[in-house]
Amino acid sequence: MTIESFKELTHEQKLKELRVAGDLLGSYERNGEPNTPKIPGDIFALYDFWVYLSDDEQTVIPTRRNPLATSAE
Repeated sequence: MTIESFKELTHEQKLKELRVAGDLLGSYERNGEPNTPKIPGDIFALYDFWVYLSDDEQTVIPTRRNPLATSAE
């Protein structure tokens, strides 16, 4: 699956894909709007991209860049 095809899935299909094929890499706090607290969630490796999933499972954001690699620097 490509990142483009993942983006076209419904929210429920994205969650199912993460449960079936995703590899949980760890916790991650994503920046929100300016002057708001960071949003807790997890990062998953999925095929050749990564996916952020918020703790409430309402936000699913695929990316081509591993956000954990930049936070470790």
